[in-house]
Amino acid sequence: MMTKNSVAELLKSGSVLQEVIIKGWVRTFRSNRFIALNDGSTINNIQCVIDFENTPEETLKRITTGAALSIKGIIAESQGKGQSVEIQVSKIEILGDSNADEYPIQPKKHSFEFLKRKRTSPCKNKYI
Repeated sequence: MMTKNSVAELLKSGSVLQEVIIKGWVRTFRSNRFIALNDGSTINNIQCVIDFENTPEETLKRITTGAALSIKGIIAESQGKGQSVEIQVSKIEILGDSNADEYPIQPKKHSFEFLKRKRTSPCKNKYI
């Protein structure tokens, strides 16, 4: 049986070619391929790479900022810069949707006043 890992553990360990399961919230999703996932164990995110050509379009549309996911995949050396490892996703499960119209914390700079007014989910932003 495989155990759930935290983002902090995966980033710290540096081990590759290991199958992992991770759960967390989507910080960003770009190019229908790259998910920045965070579980609150560290301020840093881990990049998860999806094979978008073999992922149902219905699933891709549900991956929005703030959505809760469970991801299973292989941890590998990152091909991009900014991180040492990434997860090559083999299975993705959406645990909870996030409506972008109702969840206004987008990945951009916000004033502390704005963040204080939007305190419904303080664990989803790294400042409050």
